Amino acid sequence: MEPEKVDIILPTSIDPRAAATADTQAADALFADYRSRVDDDTLRRQEADLALFAHFLGVVQAVPAASAPALGARLPFFAQTWSNVSHGLVAAFIRWQLQEGYAIGSINVRLATVRRYCALANAAGVIPNEAFALIRTVRGYSGRQARAIDTQRQRSNTPTRVGAKKARPRVLSPTQVATLKQQPDTPQGRRDALLIALLADLGLRVGELAGLQVEQLDADRGRLTFYREKVHATQTHELPPDALEAARAYLSHDALPSGQLLRGSRKNGELWKGMSIRAIHERVALLGERIGIADLAPHDLRHTWATRAARASSDPFALRDAGGWSSLMMPGRYVESNAIANQRIKLEEE
Repeated sequence: MEPEKVDIILPTSIDPRAAATADTQAADALFADYRSRVDDDTLRRQEADLALFAHFLGVVQAVPAASAPALGARLPFFAQTWSNVSHGLVAAFIRWQLQEGYAIGSINVRLATVRRYCALANAAGVIPNEAFALIRTVRGYSGRQARAIDTQRQRSNTPTRVGAKKARPRVLSPTQVATLKQQPDTPQGRRDALLIALLADLGLRVGELAGLQVEQLDADRGRLTFYREKVHATQTHELPPDALEAARAYLSHDALPSGQLLRGSRKNGELWKGMSIRAIHERVALLGERIGIADLAPHDLRHTWATRAARASSDPFALRDAGGWSSLMMPGRYVESNAIANQRIKLEEE
């Protein structure tokens, strides 16, 4: 017996709703793939940049002001949110930040973020090629242009930066660093002495410091081994004398057997739980105030470390590696120039 014939009805065309859904998912996948290749610190900074961009769009009524926060939360993830972004809006965003008094460096970084996500939206087919070509013509400011603009803003009493971030990190003197390290022989004091030594003698980033585990500090061998996310590498550092002394005192009396190295403290000085990045910032600021340094930040101590190392004629490649940078360009941004430009220049003798 022959099998019963079944008529198969083929669709005459693809469902446009299914095609649109697939296109949207593919576009969003481009954003997800890009974000999967970027470190967490950069993602947080980009999300803050795009939140400000969305706020600006609300200010100029490109979107309802009430919906700007929700838009800012969606811009880093969803391609379609970029569908109406134009050259004019991006250029206006730059001008608005100038008028609001944002630092030129911050403006340049935010422009780079917006252009990066516009490029993703263009690759996803959301921003047309012609529109994206115009967006790419929006440029940031060079150093010379930035100085000229800041001079004009100062003359008109317009702020040249918004927020508490300093224009330049400070460099502490050896005496100031030594004074900061002199903490009382108490649980909190021993913790503070180690905190300052690791920042000022090893140049750790505050996030690296907060993430240290007890097991990574080998006081017997005088070594600290930890992971540096910026360069995706695990490094071992020898502890300088002050850091080694502080480490041995803290490990002997105050550290937990395992887990986070730096413990937080209560108002009465009792140590408990772990120390967050915010707590480290607040503690460094307080310790600075106690010796007459206002607004001291952990980054000031890293900047001090890099500058002192450079002034001592440290090999630039060694400084790059010890500071956890990926190129020789980065240390130059952290090192303060000498008062005498040719101070460390030596000429060959005849």
